[in-house]
Amino acid sequence: MKKIKLVKSLIGRKDSHIATAISLGLKKIGDTTEQPDNAATNGKIKEISYLIEVS
Repeated sequence: MKKIKLVKSLIGRKDSHIATAISLGLKKIGDTTEQPDNAATNGKIKEISYLIEVS
């Protein structure tokens, strides 16, 4: 499991990046979620890596 935290705002980002963050369960700054460590999740993390922290 990967713990993902949204650390930057979604305001003004590309629509696809906002949709990716929401699909991970991140809607506002400080939201945290745990996601399985698989290829789909890793692709989402790679797309919005500049907005999140992964541990």
